[in-house]
Amino acid sequence: MSALSQLYVVVLATVGIGLTATLLAWRERPEPGATPLVAMLAGQSWWSVFFAFELQATTLAAKAFWSDVQWVGVVVIPVAWVLFAMEYTGRDQYVRSKYIALLSVVPVVTVALAATGDYHDLLYTGSELVVRDDVTTLRREGGPWYWVTASYTYVLGLVGSVPLLGYVRSETSQFRGQSVALLIGTIAPWVSNILFLYGAVPVPGLDPTPVAFAISGVAYLGALTKFRLLGTSPAPNRRARRLVFERMQDAAVVVDSHEYIVDMNESATEMLGTTARAALGRPAGEVLPKYDRVPSVGTTSEHVTVDGRNGRRHYDVTVTEISDFHGRYVGRVIAYHNVDEHLRHQQRLEVLNRVLRHNIRNETNVIYGYADLVADEGGPQSDRAEIIKERAIAIADMGEKARQIVDIFEQVRRDSRAVPVSDLVTERSADVADRYPNAEIRVEALPADAHVNAVLGPALSNLVENAVEHNTGSTPTVEVSATVDDGRVRLVVADDGPGIDVYEQAVLERGTETALEHGSGLGLWLVAWAVGIADGTVEFEENDPTGSVVTVEVPVVSADSENRGEPETAPSRAETSESPTVSE
Repeated sequence: MSALSQLYVVVLATVGIGLTATLLAWRERPEPGATPLVAMLAGQSWWSVFFAFELQATTLAAKAFWSDVQWVGVVVIPVAWVLFAMEYTGRDQYVRSKYIALLSVVPVVTVALAATGDYHDLLYTGSELVVRDDVTTLRREGGPWYWVTASYTYVLGLVGSVPLLGYVRSETSQFRGQSVALLIGTIAPWVSNILFLYGAVPVPGLDPTPVAFAISGVAYLGALTKFRLLGTSPAPNRRARRLVFERMQDAAVVVDSHEYIVDMNESATEMLGTTARAALGRPAGEVLPKYDRVPSVGTTSEHVTVDGRNGRRHYDVTVTEISDFHGRYVGRVIAYHNVDEHLRHQQRLEVLNRVLRHNIRNETNVIYGYADLVADEGGPQSDRAEIIKERAIAIADMGEKARQIVDIFEQVRRDSRAVPVSDLVTERSADVADRYPNAEIRVEALPADAHVNAVLGPALSNLVENAVEHNTGSTPTVEVSATVDDGRVRLVVADDGPGIDVYEQAVLERGTETALEHGSGLGLWLVAWAVGIADGTVEFEENDPTGSVVTVEVPVVSADSENRGEPETAPSRAETSESPTVSE
């Protein structure tokens, strides 16, 4: 077989590989990048097909004709490559008609000059046949526009490759494999064309680029099949990050290392009553209120007040430093979190705490006192007076539990405080034992070096107290134990009473109450909320032969926070006394 025939077979194989890849890409439409990839592969196949025709031609005119026809595929490839890279990497805002039209100016002019080459020397200054080793090739001297097109082609090739380079080091193996395959498929014809332009090809006038498309076709086939090029693409990544930034509820402003605003989201423009166009590029101190109080990094110690279109708003400000890949500081993200609802909630809690701490107890004391006076007088009203006293005590106890719940919620906005498990269990159990001398409260061996969130104190008190209160036996028995395993503390409260109603447990598991389905009190809600604040779980089981077993599991916390915040103490005897006293 002659050298020409061998070359012809290689070119035909290249066409076959290219068309196969084109069909695979065509089937993936409208996946991001599919249509431009089809155009690019079709351009390569076009170039290879008419290069084969050029090889078979024997006259100068015929070879020149097929050479000119190849320009259609030549100029489509770089434009399609750029459009593919933009869509594939999520930069599809550049894949618009106006940008495609701009990119196509040079290719259209090139094709037009190729079609009218007999009338000018802009694309080629001369053409001749060269015979070497029985192979006749066409050698053409490039004119000024030829070098413009060549330069333009390489510029577009580079522009399209830059976005892909970022995925070569991707943590996702598929994206990494896709990018490497695409770059190999692009570099192979580049190298062969550069060798041709610099005259490094053994056969004068023979451009091996169409042959190199065989390597491109194999690489693209690998990307399409093995790495699922168009089935899994990184196109959403870039847009998703931008979408998260734009649509996040917190106002976010990006400031560069020179304190100029370089980006902001929609919430920030609404907060500041401005537009991105008016704010970007300006010094941050001119746009952001109280910018001098914004920390270099971290969160402000006090709220920042902003007077905007919707009135005065209060914000917590958090600053996050931005560094480049070399660890150099390049800017900051300043996030404003609206705390108006939090402040209103805090105000409501403070008012509710005051009402529960003083007003309800004072009023129930008055009711109890007068009912006690009526009972002392004797007569037929004494029995009713005792009922009033019982209800007054129940209201006072409920108010006390509600106050404890408010105190628990207040701890959320304060630094959590750690207490030793042994101290918490011992003190809380002893307090209940003092108030219920007929009960038998057993505390098993406790871990000595484990700490938990102090917010569990009221929860444990309520669990032990409820186990005693609802036990109708003459000597209620409660067992309290604690163990530590794998960084978590397991507190168990077991009793021999009637057990916790399944209905009560269902309300807690559902997490909400309705007018028809609600719990009988606040004790179990207090337990559930306190355990939740401590990042724990609570489970209810039946005891054998009777009673219930409540298991609370919470993470161990560092002992470093043992002395921070307000001290958490067990409720005093006076705070939980069974009988309110008359307030004068």
